[in-house]
Amino acid sequence: MPSLGADMDTGKLVEWLVAPGDSVTQGTVMAVVETQKGAIEIEIFEAGEVVDLVAQVGQTLPVGALLARIGTAGEAGGGGDREPNAVASRRPPEPARGRVPETDLPAPAKPAPAKPAPAKPAPAKPAPAKPATAKPATAKPATAASAPAGEAVLSSPAARTLAAEAKISLASITGSGPSGAVLLSDVERHLAAGASPVSETPEAGRPTARKGLDMVEMRRAIAAAMTRANRDIPHYYLCHEIDLQAAQDRLATLNIERTPDRRLLMGALLIRATVRALAKVPELNGRHEGDAYVPSGLIHCGLAVAIRGGGLIAPAILDAADMDPDTLMEAMRDIVARTRAGRLRNSELTRGTITVSSLGETGVDALFGVIYPPQVALVGFGAPRLKPVVHDGAVTPRLAVTVSLAADHRVSDGRRGALFLAEISRLLQDPELP
Repeated sequence: MPSLGADMDTGKLVEWLVAPGDSVTQGTVMAVVETQKGAIEIEIFEAGEVVDLVAQVGQTLPVGALLARIGTAGEAGGGGDREPNAVASRRPPEPARGRVPETDLPAPAKPAPAKPAPAKPAPAKPAPAKPATAKPATAKPATAASAPAGEAVLSSPAARTLAAEAKISLASITGSGPSGAVLLSDVERHLAAGASPVSETPEAGRPTARKGLDMVEMRRAIAAAMTRANRDIPHYYLCHEIDLQAAQDRLATLNIERTPDRRLLMGALLIRATVRALAKVPELNGRHEGDAYVPSGLIHCGLAVAIRGGGLIAPAILDAADMDPDTLMEAMRDIVARTRAGRLRNSELTRGTITVSSLGETGVDALFGVIYPPQVALVGFGAPRLKPVVHDGAVTPRLAVTVSLAADHRVSDGRRGALFLAEISRLLQDPELP
């Protein structure tokens, strides 16, 4: 069970998306785990063949517990001479949180989990076993179409969320997952084909297994993580006011001939300036785990996203350093939409190296955040305001924003933090560098 953030201690396995014998590569989504942050798709960070599924659907497991094993081709279902890789508990290239020692992960208490196999694709092919009751040979395998009215349609949490948002009945979608389960990709394909929204009632088969985020649990998890952060991280804070008028004028020029869906927002420029400023103060980009600080060569910029109804999640925009403004804007729209729909992947929750929190146009003037461990810095942007500013020797109204920095004193100091904020300001005030 991977750690999906400092506020996670356990996770509930709600769905397997692979089966023994399946070939997998880095990035393959192998399972769905439910946490306080919603249903998270768990990726594999190894290549090989699934040997066995150790954890069972419905189990709540601690971080570090073994989920599955993979090995080289041909090992699945047959043990083999060498111990297969316990990849489900592995983390991306950044250092692992390591709440459970690596030597404890292949817990021999569950060595031969032949039981999970029936929950996998193998049962998806027994159409011939039901000739008497099955529809013609072209009928959907054990999917929503064959589910009696009022019975829950087998589907992934992400698929249920998207179908509910689009007002599409799961019973109308052919599933391609294990046992004919409807997956997120099936719903997206159905929508792309021009599906018509329908009013979905409980009788239409919408499952009630996931009733949405438990905001009480999310608040509890956030509070626990922030308590640890305040206790263990020696914070220092700085703030600086930045003249945004040049950036605003540049945006107006870029957006004048664009349709609304392609327009750049100020938030994209704020994040891009933050990411580029790390080249001058690279020690703010990394992770402090245990007693060691490990700088990161890549910049995975966390973006604090407010959840409707309350709560906050900060998934990372991966490899943000080389993104131009348009690519970054597209990535921001995508990650905000998927966060609010509960369709994040574990890499987006575990690989962040710095976080940006922006209050947008309706917030207060400034914010002072708490560092999200194991990161070592958090940048906060208040709401941009028109303010009286001395410009070219005269007082004039100009758009300005207050930027703050919360940083880890074990890694940097106030002078380095000041250089970082000054570099963000310089980049935002250069009209040629949007």
